[in-house]
Amino acid sequence: MLRFTATLLLCTAALPAADDIDSQMKSVTGAFAILEENAADPVSSEQAFYQGAIPGLLRKLDPHSVFFDPGQFEQLRKLETSTQKGFGTVVSLMPGRIIILQTVPGTPSAKAGLNPGDEILAINGYVISQLELEQLQQLLSEARQRPAQLEVKRPGSYGIMHFELTPEELQAPSVDRAFFVGAAIGYVRVASFEDSTPKLIREAIEKLGGDHLSGLILDLRNNPGGLVAAAVDTASLFLQPGQKVLTVHGRNVPEHSEVVPESAKPYGFKLAILLNEKTASASEIVSGAMQDHDRATILGQTSYGKGLVQSVFPMSENTGLALTTALYYTPSGRSIQKPLDAAQFELAATTSHLNDKQQFHSDKGRPLTGGGGIQPDIPVYPEAMNRLRGALEASASFTNYATEYLTHHKVADDFEVTPQMLDEFRSFLAERQILPSLSEWIAEQGFVENRLKTEIFDQALGVEKGDQIEAQRDPVILKAVEALGG
Repeated sequence: MLRFTATLLLCTAALPAADDIDSQMKSVTGAFAILEENAADPVSSEQAFYQGAIPGLLRKLDPHSVFFDPGQFEQLRKLETSTQKGFGTVVSLMPGRIIILQTVPGTPSAKAGLNPGDEILAINGYVISQLELEQLQQLLSEARQRPAQLEVKRPGSYGIMHFELTPEELQAPSVDRAFFVGAAIGYVRVASFEDSTPKLIREAIEKLGGDHLSGLILDLRNNPGGLVAAAVDTASLFLQPGQKVLTVHGRNVPEHSEVVPESAKPYGFKLAILLNEKTASASEIVSGAMQDHDRATILGQTSYGKGLVQSVFPMSENTGLALTTALYYTPSGRSIQKPLDAAQFELAATTSHLNDKQQFHSDKGRPLTGGGGIQPDIPVYPEAMNRLRGALEASASFTNYATEYLTHHKVADDFEVTPQMLDEFRSFLAERQILPSLSEWIAEQGFVENRLKTEIFDQALGVEKGDQIEAQRDPVILKAVEALGG
């Protein structure tokens, strides 16, 4: 997360001589003078420097350093203090379709009377069936910013219902799932790292039994990161006082480390952490520290590899500069940042050549590979998509069947998919020209049962209940349970 700073970083020994800078700047201004006088079309100085020279310089540095013109810099300031708005719905989003899975109590959608299973047909006059997935995502994002007119079809009802919803400020918790996945093995999913995240993680652990747990799975998949302080405090829930969490080092940034405070009272149960290619930044700080100190088993896929320290510097004329000023390193010395393409980012020598050595070691001497990102101790990949699964998901067959099923049936926690329901679902598919062979059907029966139960729970009991069912077939979670001895 970007933080504004007015600090001036000075390192006179590394700066070019003043006359060299003057000479180079004269070349720039001379080139602009020729451009201004002779270009076929008039070019303003703002265009030349704000949209050309300065962004062109930064493009050769790294993909995260960026120049903000006055309008962009003002937007950034507002973004830093903005609060997320929305209607409080969890939806299933498919090309041409939006189906409500859950409404959060007390939010605009719940107050208006929207129900799980309702299908949104139009938003502010835009017909959903005519839009592609990317267009739907953009429409939903824009609709959350101002009052929205919805046309909705309710299962079992022939008429079209009309709703007007006004978005409200919502606080989406960064820790959004906590349940059991095995005997005394808890599961906690962390969506991002914010001020409240360490406290929420501790509360989730205590809800599951605290120190009485035999193991915990911390799911950081798709977690883009957030506040470094929150990452340090999260690591302090599991590491011993005095253990190093990370080191920061940059050309003009004095090297310093963050360690677990002496007042920490960490949990002692076994720990597994799940990663994928979208796990980044603060999430990588936590998982790297756990791996280096042999505190957790890391499972999944190699993480994204974003370990750059960004500082935002206000400049003249109400402009600003977000600049990479340092790198994050794990306790063993591994750089989290993945190497940049030296040909593309030819000014970024530091981040193109991150580690002098490729092999590092954990506290117990286990070899660890450097070079950017956190590589899992146990690689595990998502389930492969085959022909039948692809057809079922693309056609929203599970969601549509669940919606239809729930118009005639009530569902409780002890619900199970029966052989009769599987036969009904197969007939449901046949009516829609989805005709799997007998061998395909038999091979995928376990998958079909799980997906049906997941979708029915999503709409009847809430998406957290659905996620608990989906976890029963998640290969990464299953492998983590095995690694924890469950």
